[in-house]
Parts: sequence; structure tokens; C-alpha cells
Amino acid sequence: MKGVIAAGHPLTAEAGARVLREGGNAVDAAVAAVLMSWVAEPSLTGPGAGGFMLVHTPAAEDVLLDFFVAAPGLGSDEEAGELKAFDVAFTDEVTQTFHAGPASCGVYGTLKGVADAVERFGSMSLADLTEFPAQLARQGLEILPIQGYLIKILSPILLSTAEGCSTFAPGGQLLRTGDIIRFAELGDLLERLGREGPGFAYEGDVAAAVSDWVLQRGGLITSEDLANYKVIDRTPAHASYHGRDILTNPPPSSGGILIAYSLDLLERVGRPGDLRALVEVMDETNKARTGDFTTALHTEGYLERFMAKDALESVAGQVESRLGSTTHISAMDADGGCVSVTCSNGSSSGVIVPGTGIHLNNMLGEEDLNPLGPHRHARGARVPSMMAPTVVLHEDGRPEIALGSAGSNRIRSAILQVIVNVLDGGLDAQAAVDAPRVHFEDGTVYAEPGVDTAGLTDTVAWFRERNLFFGGCHVAERRGFTGGGDPRRGGAVVAA
Repeated sequence: MKGVIAAGHPLTAEAGARVLREGGNAVDAAVAAVLMSWVAEPSLTGPGAGGFMLVHTPAAEDVLLDFFVAAPGLGSDEEAGELKAFDVAFTDEVTQTFHAGPASCGVYGTLKGVADAVERFGSMSLADLTEFPAQLARQGLEILPIQGYLIKILSPILLSTAEGCSTFAPGGQLLRTGDIIRFAELGDLLERLGREGPGFAYEGDVAAAVSDWVLQRGGLITSEDLANYKVIDRTPAHASYHGRDILTNPPPSSGGILIAYSLDLLERVGRPGDLRALVEVMDETNKARTGDFTTALHTEGYLERFMAKDALESVAGQVESRLGSTTHISAMDADGGCVSVTCSNGSSSGVIVPGTGIHLNNMLGEEDLNPLGPHRHARGARVPSMMAPTVVLHEDGRPEIALGSAGSNRIRSAILQVIVNVLDGGLDAQAAVDAPRVHFEDGTVYAEPGVDTAGLTDTVAWFRERNLFFGGCHVAERRGFTGGGDPRRGGAVVAA
């Protein structure tokens, strides 16, 4: 066995597994999968997105590569135009307003992120890793049910521009499950990325095309924004749970620190398998998001100050049916390498820059990431995120599981429950992912069928079946090189 990879689409996972079979390591496999996800999961991620990659090397080096979206507007005195509102219908009964358009677009990081990861930690060339995704982008692939559903519900955004219509509704008919979707310009971009590296998208002709297109339409991405964008090395946040070392995403992102805090609380509560204890921890974690939480995340030493608090000021959270348009990939190799990487395009902006293959993110329109309102982040600063790529190290220091999730503010509850299912419940990765989940917020326990809520005094809102509301947690497990692909998000696992 050479390793295992878990991801949000069978072809995403297969792209990584192919690389493992060819002798690549976990970083090579994860990058190949990320590149394929741009083709196979186009409404969730892409070259106009941002993300985080947690790397654990065989030499026990741990680093979090932050290539998430930055707030735009460097070198400009202009104010952003108005965000465009779109009504997205999850079901006939549930509709939510999303905000997209050029003013929602932040500075993308995935192109530099994957190139940096391969250069520093990979064993193969970037050209080797882009070949298969580029081929499939031009050839086309069949739309699977989860992608078909996402294209359908996000169609108001995706079809808001002529470029989006030509991609997602060629001939005037919205693509649906079973149809073939093609991305010729994305194929060209992937091939060029492998040949040249990402410079053309940050200081070359593509960078100029993106900036000009966005600025002319009320957005703020400047040439200075793109030229100054850097991948940032961060020291992972640590938590201890039942003798394991948990590595996750540190500030200025919020998801990892809240997971670390939840595990610390569970350790102190000492009631494994107790749903009441789990709900109480979720409640305390929500209360930890005080009024200054978002702004304080950017300050030096906030992780240590936050984890040292004994008493936390309460602020009620608010659950909405947010999609959490994010995708996650987990990979392990036989030499002890391990990667957990989460990327997101938000709910997409609808802004596809002609001739570039880049569909830009709408992170500045995502309410969860902009609680103080749009365009309040300092220009050039990273936008905080709830994404939390995570690795659990066994007592011997070797990776036990790697995991992460989609799901907006349900990311932390999904990851927390899967970790607890493996470490406390003794479940294998797939069973831990399949197990019914709960999410607690604003006085309500949201529950999937099969959860035993006896003894809970809170209001329980039942879902009729497993639902993507509860995240999309994909897990790679060292034991037997197996894993768990989340059926809520079309997940797949491929061993090599």
C-alpha cells in the first residue's frame, strides 16, 4: 500500500491516488487532487479560490500553509461597488439571500498555494500533476448528483453573467446531473500552470486581465493586490485529547481555534459518548465567539490568550441554512507524510474572467466571514475563515487520521464529532463519517435521524435524512490505509 486519499468527488480522489501509485508523496497527491477538484467540483473551488493546507512530513515537520483569500484594494482609494443579492432556493420551502458579483471578489490564493506546496514538500513536478486535470477539463466529465444539485441551487449566481451562462448553460439550457461539462480555458490555465508556475496569474497577463475586468465592474482587486499576495507559513494550533496531539488551523482563522477549545472542554468534562456533554461543549464554543472575537483573531498571541480563558462572555449564535461551498481533501503516504487541505470559492461570485479560466470567489459577500459588514477587513489582510484542516497524531507521533470539512459554521461540529467517533467510539473512518450528527446553535439541537436525544432539554429540529447542512467531512486513516468519504457531499476514498 502506498497511501490513501479522501475527497469530495471520485475523480478528485482518483487523481491523488494515481500520483501515489506513481511514487508521489502525500503532498503531491493532495495537490493533484486539489487541481482535479477545480474541474470536478467547479461550484465549490477553483483557481479563483483560497484555502489552507496542513502538512505533516515524515520528519515530523508541521506547517499550515495559508493561501486563503485576502481583502482587496491595495494602492487604491476607490470604494467597492454594491454587492449583488441573489435568492438561492435550497428546497421549495427554504430560500436564502446570497451576495456575489465583482464587489464580492477577494484576492485568490490557490494557484500560489499549490505551487508553493509542491516546490517545498513535493517529490514530483507541477507539470506532472496538472496533466490529468487539464486533459479532463478539455475532454469534459459527467455531472454527478451532488454537483448537479449545487449547480441548480447556485444557478442565479452562476448564470448572472454571459461567461457563466456559456459555461453552465451552453445552448441556453442549465446543465444538470448526467450532462457533460467542459472547461477549455481552465484546461489551458492548468497546462500553463504546470509549464510556467503561477506567476502569470499574479504579475503577468492573466493578473492584468483579472484586475482590469474586476475594477471596471465595481470590484477592488488591483494589480498591487495580486503582485503582493504571498503564501503564509503558520504554526498549527494544538489541542490534546485522550493522549493524542491534534493539529489544526490557527488564527486568524476561527474554525481551528474553536475545535481546539471544544476538545479541551470535552477532555475536562470527561463524559465520552454523552450527547448532553457534546451539546454543552458546542454551546460553550458558540459563547466563546464574543463581540471582539473576529477582530482579535489578527492580534499577536490571541491563540494562547483564548485557550487560557477560564470564563468567556456569551454571545448567541445564529444558524441559517448556509451552504458552505467548500471542499476538503485528506491524504496519507506510506512514509508517514500526511496532508489535510480545505479550499473554497465561497458560493461563487459569477465573475468568470474571459480568456483566463478563473471563476472568482465571493468571500467578501459571505456573511459568516464578514460579521461587521462588507469591506471592513483591512486591505491586504487575510479574511478570517471557519475552515479547519486537521491532523490527529497518535501517541507515537505518527498521523492517525487527517480530516476536514465543508459546511460553514458546521465545520467545527462535524470535525469534532468525527474525531470523537474515532477516538472515543472506536469507529473506523467511514463509520465515523457516516454516523448521524448534531449541531447546536441558538438554543436548538439540529439532528439527523438515528441520534438518541433522550435526556436533552433543548429544542430539537429533526432532519428527515442525512443532509449536507451537517458538513462534508473526508477522512484519511493510517490504519489499513482506509478512509471516510462523506455521503452528504458525494465523498470518495481511493487507496493506492
